[in-house]
Amino acid sequence: MANVTAYAAPQAKAPLELTTVPRRPVGEHDVLIEIAYAGICHSDIHQVNEDWGTATFPMVPGHEIAGIVSEVGPGVTRYAVGDRVGVGCFVDSCRECVNCEAGEEQYCLGGMVGTYNGTGRDGGPTYGGYSTHIVVDENYVLGIPEGIGLDEAAPLLCAGITLYSPLKHWNAGPGKRVAIVGLGGLGHMGVKIAHALGAEVTVLSQSLAKQADGLKLGADHFHATGDPATFGKLAGSFDLIVNTVSANIDLNAYLGLLATDGTLVNVGAPEEPSPVAMFALIGGRKSLAGSMIGGIRETQEMLDFCAAHGLGAEIEVISGGQINEAYRRIQASDVRYRFVIDIATLNS
Repeated sequence: MANVTAYAAPQAKAPLELTTVPRRPVGEHDVLIEIAYAGICHSDIHQVNEDWGTATFPMVPGHEIAGIVSEVGPGVTRYAVGDRVGVGCFVDSCRECVNCEAGEEQYCLGGMVGTYNGTGRDGGPTYGGYSTHIVVDENYVLGIPEGIGLDEAAPLLCAGITLYSPLKHWNAGPGKRVAIVGLGGLGHMGVKIAHALGAEVTVLSQSLAKQADGLKLGADHFHATGDPATFGKLAGSFDLIVNTVSANIDLNAYLGLLATDGTLVNVGAPEEPSPVAMFALIGGRKSLAGSMIGGIRETQEMLDFCAAHGLGAEIEVISGGQINEAYRRIQASDVRYRFVIDIATLNS
């Protein structure tokens, strides 16, 4: 077992600091990845702050990982030294339940093993991508195609698949009217992917401040939800709405924007429950749903799709010493649209 340089939160709500964490030896089917870039996800902040329950510390966040294979175990067949690869939100699962067998490991009935703040099969804690290296079973590693930079690819491992999965599942494409609620780290990828799938895309944002960005990213329409008239004007307009906001919104109002048989899918995770009036669903045979990332097979499909369409995240690359400031800026909505850590700078 070797120690690697990393940024970790020593305890809940504490600033992240430079440290070292152990990595297991490369096993029979393991891949050692030299991490080049790690995206910062809003869920990293939630977990450091224990917003979603008791966490394990020290915590090395990061589940948007892109890098290069530097060593493989003797039984590895999928990857070779020098390959461009990524790691997303989980690094293992039971591999036996109906969901794992169906390629839906994110819904593993035994519980997927998180890339960080999880417990590995060896009983030890998992540490994420704010580090120089990571060891992962080859079955949970993704190939990053040529044609997309590792820096702009890193956020696809969470933000990209979080939007791709529901858009594909609910058949976004030609003839479908899709609305993306929120134009942030998740939402901006939703706009890009929905547009590439051929859907008519609308952004629903609190104000018109990001309208130019939304249209440039591929939206056909942009509306301010801070204007109450918007909800009357757009009533019954959408077949699919994907809500990326991690704060509570008036779900009943947004359900009113759906056409008959429309679906409102939530991918954001507010800390508090959201009330829903049953009549908002009954009138129009509407559905309220949720979606969480994707399995390994679908994540690889997403990466291939994004590379084929020239889609990467809109990023601001930062050094390791800027991580805590980036956290503050994310909470102030001061990023367009994803921070990515240049891991070569962890010591700076």
